[in-house]
Amino acid sequence: MTKHLIIVESPAKARTIQKFLNDDYKVMASMGHVRDLPSKKLGFDPENHFMPQYEIPKDKKKTITELKKAISKDTSIYLATDEDREGESISWHLISALGLEKKPIQRIVFHEVTPGAIQQALEHPRELDQHLVDAQQARRILDRAVGYELSPLLWRKIKPGLSAGRVQSVAVRILVDREREIREFEPEEYWKVRADFEGFHAELSKVDGKAVKIQNEEEANRVTQSIRAGECVLKEIDEREASRNPAAPFTTSTLQQEASNKLGFSVKKTMLIAQQLYEGNFEIPDYSGGLITYMRTDSVTLSKEALAMANEVIEKRFGNEFTLEKPRSFRNRTKNAQEAHEAIRPVNLEILPDQVIPHLERDQGRLYGLIWKRTLATQMKAAKIARTTFRINAGEKSEYQFEAKGQQILFPGFLKVYMDSSSDAQSVLGEKDLLLPRVEQGQRLPLKDLNAEQLFTKPPPRYSEASLVKKLESQGIGRPSTFAPTISTIQNRGYVELLEDKRLKPTDMGEVVTDFLTNHFNEIVNLGFTAKIERNFDRIARGEEGWMDMMEGFYHPFHGRIEEKKETVTRDEAVKRRVLGSDPDSGKPVSVSIGRYGPMVQIGTREDVEKPRFASLPKGSSLTEITLEEALECFKLPRTLGENEDGEEIQANIGRFGPYVRIGKEFFSLPKDLGPMDVELDQALEIIREGREAKAKKTLHQFGEIQVLNGRYGPYIKKGKDNYRIPKGTDAESLDEETCLQIIKDNPPTGKRRGRAKKGS
Repeated sequence: MTKHLIIVESPAKARTIQKFLNDDYKVMASMGHVRDLPSKKLGFDPENHFMPQYEIPKDKKKTITELKKAISKDTSIYLATDEDREGESISWHLISALGLEKKPIQRIVFHEVTPGAIQQALEHPRELDQHLVDAQQARRILDRAVGYELSPLLWRKIKPGLSAGRVQSVAVRILVDREREIREFEPEEYWKVRADFEGFHAELSKVDGKAVKIQNEEEANRVTQSIRAGECVLKEIDEREASRNPAAPFTTSTLQQEASNKLGFSVKKTMLIAQQLYEGNFEIPDYSGGLITYMRTDSVTLSKEALAMANEVIEKRFGNEFTLEKPRSFRNRTKNAQEAHEAIRPVNLEILPDQVIPHLERDQGRLYGLIWKRTLATQMKAAKIARTTFRINAGEKSEYQFEAKGQQILFPGFLKVYMDSSSDAQSVLGEKDLLLPRVEQGQRLPLKDLNAEQLFTKPPPRYSEASLVKKLESQGIGRPSTFAPTISTIQNRGYVELLEDKRLKPTDMGEVVTDFLTNHFNEIVNLGFTAKIERNFDRIARGEEGWMDMMEGFYHPFHGRIEEKKETVTRDEAVKRRVLGSDPDSGKPVSVSIGRYGPMVQIGTREDVEKPRFASLPKGSSLTEITLEEALECFKLPRTLGENEDGEEIQANIGRFGPYVRIGKEFFSLPKDLGPMDVELDQALEIIREGREAKAKKTLHQFGEIQVLNGRYGPYIKKGKDNYRIPKGTDAESLDEETCLQIIKDNPPTGKRRGRAKKGS
C-alpha cells in the first residue's frame, strides 16, 4: 500500500509533482470538487442553521473509490489542494468523502510547482483553516439560495431555462447600463484645427486663453480666416524632464486585461494557459516543474527571493545602470483584495522566454514571455523622458494658441523590456522619440497648411471581456477565481453576445432579465450590495463573523420576497411587452416580447377569439429598436422559394437556431450574410448541395438511428442524442452495426466533466 499519499486537484499537476518524489510517495488528483449540494433540490435547511446536505456526485464516485484504494491505516495523507478558499474547501470535503475524520491529516500548500517548493511544503504542513472553509461554504450556499429560488421565478414569469446569479447578474447589469448609455447618446458636433509648420504640426488648444470648443463650420471658418490673416509666433518653449515608472506585477485580473490587449486572448483562454504554465505538464530539457507561480491572486507583492533574482537577471542582461538600489514595492488599489499569495511571476527569472518557447505551445510561450517581461520591468529603473511643448500664438489679434508636443527618451529604464498597454501609455505614443525641430522663442513660423476637420463626440465604448473584469474588480465584485467563469456563464446563458470587434453586447433577454431583477430584487444586481457581500465573506475568512449569522440576515427576507413576487408580478409586466402599433389587415395590436424560444413578434392578444399569430425576430433585431414595418415583415415567413428538379418544395424561415432553408425534413443554416427574405432559389439549391456533401463526408456509417460520424476530435458513435467514444485501436471505417451496439452497451455516453470551471456565481 501507499506510504505517503498527496492529493492535488488536477491530473496535470499530479503528474508533474510525481516526477519530483521517490517511490514512497504517490500523487493523485481529486479532479476538482468531490462533494457538492444536490442539483435537484435546495440542498440546505433554512430552519436548521442552514445545514448543507452535501453529496458525492455520480461522476466523482469512481475518483473517491480510487483514492480510498490507495489509503491504508499506515498511509500518511497530505492534502495539497490550492491555497485559496475553494482549495481549502476541497480539502475539507475530501476528509469527509474519504472518511478521514479520525486520521491525522497534513495540509500542505505551495505557490509554485517546483521541487524546492514541494519539499518546503512537505516539511512545513499546517492545519486545515476552518475559517476559509466557512467563507467558501457561505459563498456556495448563498449563491445556491439565489440561483435555486430566483431562477424558477424567471422561468414562470419570463422564459423556461433562465438563471440568475449573485455575480453574473451584476455583470449583465453593468453591460445593460452601458448599452443604454450608448443608445441614449446624442453625438455633438465639434471641429479640430491643425496647423502644419516646417518639420512639425500643432493643434489649436486655446481661444482667448480658454480651452478651445469650436462647435460648427461657421465658427471653424472664422477661426481659420483669422489665423491666415495673422502671424504665427513661437511664444513659449516648455522643456521638462519626466519619469515613468513601470506597472505593478500581474494579478489575475491585470494578467487577463493585458493578455487581452496585447495577445488577443479571451479571459477564459488566459486562465487556461496560465494554469498549464503553473502546473508544468510539458517537457523542457533539464527542467521539471511549472514555469509560473499560482495564477489566482490579487496580490501585487513579490517575495524577497524573487526580488533578489530579478536584480541579478537585470544586472546580468542589461547592466548595473538598470538595477534599483532597493526593491520597488507596489500598493494594491483593488477593493476587498485578499492578497493571500504573491503576484503572478516566473518561478525562476533566469529561465528566459527564448529558452522555453521552443518547448511550449505557441500561446503558452507568448503568455510566459508577457509574465517574464512584466515581472522584470517592475524592478528596473524608471524611464527618463524629456518632454518639449511649443506654444504658438496665431490669429489677427494673437487670440489663438496652438500646441505641439515632442519627446525624447533620455534613459529607457524598464521600457527596455516592457511597455504596458494602458491608455496613458498609448497617449504618449508608446514612449517613442518624437523630436521637434530646433527653433527660437519669439520666432515667426511660416504656415505651410491649415486644416479644419469636422468631428462628432462618440458614445462610451462597450465593454470588452478585459475591461469588464477591470470594472468588476474596481467595484470589489467577485474574486480572481470568479472573473473568467462569470464572463463565460453570461455568454453561455444567452444574456450577452461577443461581437466581431470583441466587445460585449447584452441581448434582449439580458435586458429583460436585468429589468426584472432591478425592479423586484434590486440588491441582487446592486453593485454596492454585491461588494458588501464579498466583504462579509472576507470577514468570515478572518474569523470575524459566523457564516450562519450572515445567511440568517440574507435568506429569510430574500425568500419572503420570492413568495410575494410569485403572486404580484404578471408575465406581461415581466417580459416588458412593447406595443408597436396595429396590423393594417386585422387592426389587432402588434407587440414584441420574450417568448419561449426568445424574442418574438405577436399580432393579437390572448383575449381575442382567434389565437394570436407569432413570429421569431430575425437575428440582429432588437426588442427596443424594431419598428412596426420591420415586425410585420416577420410574418412573411416561411417563404416558399420554389422547387428542385424532383419537385420538392424549398422554403426559407427563421428558427430557434437562426435562419435556414428547408427541403422535406432536412434543414440547412443560411450563411451570416444571407437572410430568409433575401435568399433566392439558386442560392438555396447550392446551400443544400454543399450541406449534403458535408454531411456525407461526416457520416462514415448509418445503421438506422445509429450513426458513425467524423467529429472535431475524431470518429464517434451517435445514437439518438447520445454520443459514444470509439475504443482506441478500433478502426471506425470497418465498424458494423453489431460492434456499434456492443460499444454502446459497454460504455456510458460521453458527458462534460465537472471540475473547477464552475467556480463563478
